[in-house]
Amino acid sequence: MTTRGIVVTGTDTGVGKTFVATAIAAALALRGVAIAVAKPVETGCPERDGELVPEDAVALRHAAADAAALADVCPHRFTEPLAPALAAARAGTRVDVDGLTAHLRRRAAAADVLLVEGAGGLLVPVADEVTFADLAARLDARVVVVVGSRLGAINAALLTLEAIRTRRLRLAGYVVNRLAPDDDLAVATNEGLLARLTAERRLGTLPFLPEAGALLAALRADGAARARARAALARLGDTLLLDALTADV
Repeated sequence: MTTRGIVVTGTDTGVGKTFVATAIAAALALRGVAIAVAKPVETGCPERDGELVPEDAVALRHAAADAAALADVCPHRFTEPLAPALAAARAGTRVDVDGLTAHLRRRAAAADVLLVEGAGGLLVPVADEVTFADLAARLDARVVVVVGSRLGAINAALLTLEAIRTRRLRLAGYVVNRLAPDDDLAVATNEGLLARLTAERRLGTLPFLPEAGALLAALRADGAARARARAALARLGDTLLLDALTADV
């Protein structure tokens, strides 16, 4: 079954998936797109007042102004910062992938676009041998690859794009997220080299922002700070080829 879904994955952990996903979500929402968001499984969640807080999911929900309950945005959360399947097993449970797929399809049916942020990279296991690539296939969702531009990014990006082609997933394109200033030689040259090595669509590039973490923290807060952060992220999202993500809406 095809969903109006977009799965945001990364070339590795720590490449800025949440930063890119929130920028896309904020920009689409401010364009009037009815966007639902999901971080199906979040690990490394801190505990506050006896509850595990999925910080990435909170940021994503606020970026999209998604009115859904946080439990619907992030139905599975774990303390240990591990791959979801392993974090779940160590917590004495497992992710019901069939139930999760049905849940995401219901959320997609109620929106123009469902934006799903993965955990780690494309082949990170959600449960047993089911990866985020498998989840994207189950949803027949398009995939956006966040390329964290740093030393080693080319190999990681090309491997991820090759895995998408091999699995016959629907690739929307890739976003280059600069993780260091332009005087970093790898950052300065990665984008051009990647464009020469692959014909896949580049959706755009987000600049290195030392305040990226602060923007996400503000997005999780209340009041004016959240509104300012959301507006700043929306401006960044608007620099990407968002029409490629909403062409069939």
